[in-house]
Amino acid sequence: MLKKLASQTVIYGISSNLGRFLNYTLVYLHTAVFLPAEYGIMSDFYAKAAFFNVIYTYGMETAYFRFVSKPENDPQNIYNIVLSALLTSSLFFSVLLTIFASFFANLMQYPDNFGQYVVWFAWLFASDAIAAIPFARLRQENKAKLFTTLRVVSIVANVLLNYFFLWFCPRYLPTLYNENIGIGYIVIANLISNVLVLPFLWRYFVSFQFTLDFGKFKPIFLYAYPILFTGLAGMINEVLSRDFIKYWLPEGFYPDRSNLDAVGIFSACYKFSVFITLAVQGFKYAAEPFFFSKAADKNSPELFAKVTKYFVIVCVCMYAGVSLNLDLLQHLFLANPIYAEGLLIVPFLLLANLFLGVYYNLSVWFKVTDKTYFGTLLGFFGAFLTIAGNLLLIPIWGYVGSAVATLICYASMMIASYYFGQKYYPIPYKIGNGLGYVLLATAFILVGWFIKFDNFWVNQAWHWALTVGFLAVLGGREYKEMRGE
Repeated sequence: MLKKLASQTVIYGISSNLGRFLNYTLVYLHTAVFLPAEYGIMSDFYAKAAFFNVIYTYGMETAYFRFVSKPENDPQNIYNIVLSALLTSSLFFSVLLTIFASFFANLMQYPDNFGQYVVWFAWLFASDAIAAIPFARLRQENKAKLFTTLRVVSIVANVLLNYFFLWFCPRYLPTLYNENIGIGYIVIANLISNVLVLPFLWRYFVSFQFTLDFGKFKPIFLYAYPILFTGLAGMINEVLSRDFIKYWLPEGFYPDRSNLDAVGIFSACYKFSVFITLAVQGFKYAAEPFFFSKAADKNSPELFAKVTKYFVIVCVCMYAGVSLNLDLLQHLFLANPIYAEGLLIVPFLLLANLFLGVYYNLSVWFKVTDKTYFGTLLGFFGAFLTIAGNLLLIPIWGYVGSAVATLICYASMMIASYYFGQKYYPIPYKIGNGLGYVLLATAFILVGWFIKFDNFWVNQAWHWALTVGFLAVLGGREYKEMRGE
């Protein structure tokens, strides 16, 4: 069972890892083409987009997995009901955003002409939501390879379109390039790449029958709506930092940098923390249907504990590996050295995302016991900590304060979920091992950060040695445990 979960996590992780790697080439492109203030504007729009993506799907993916796994339900009927609901709501929301595009642009304190960005985003949200349940069905049917292939097709198309619009056209097809659109080409490329994938899901749309059965939809919605609020709270934790930096950072905090410059620098460096998000995303794709399918097994608590243990080991290796090699990574992914000013936030955000990944592992207890309202409570608890932390720390530490607030938030959510989970669905997690590995990685990172050499390659060799040393100590510890020593 663990082998199957691991293999599917790897397959799903390919789409996430390859996608993130290719998208990192976009970081290089975007930081070369746009100044930090322009990059900050697009980051601000995508931060708002994260909230709308949650609203558009309103917990239906998780609800689909839960109800399709119940033996008394007809899987095709559940699929029809859930997809019908998302189709109806997505079209309604997107039409509404299109009509009031200028209003929403003004609400974000941008000129009326930014309303066209709102329109493009509106239909980007709709394409994401409409494809969500067919993609969920692929996961539920264990068609990981097809899922990954389609995701990779979409990602490659997005990267190529970005380079076409932002690099090729200005140089070789200037008549096709509109300077007034500028950063809007990022959204256009994203929308086109989403739409290109929909025909490949044709068999899941052909077999679909539009079904509005409110009686059967009601229990699905009652299960899902707490997940909607959990998602919104999670988005507060994940993306509201951009708004706090934009509006709460004291003017002139960073000499010769505007607040939008700070947002752009923070957003570019934030992407380095996505290395752990890769593992989390790939794991979530595989684990959610896996957890539901094994929930009734009497040995499932021990199984879930093992899953979490190996998940932590993988993420701790990424936490140490990325943090110790930022000097090299910045040259690969940041075209403009201005953006490297914010690299100090990366270890905090990597560790925060590690804790978030553990929280997702721990959250299995309220999903399989149908207590999804706990997810909402924990999410809003985290949102409160995020807001309070940003308000307190940004005026003191700037965007580093925002990163620290994120770390405090996710660590607290993880601890709270563990506490309540042990009361309602006890799982024998090896807390000492996981905490020990995190502390060990942090110690190696601190040594690497405080002991530096002037020569770049000498310094890099030192960081590589620390990375290998950490992996050796971790591997030795695991080897002894497997042998029972």
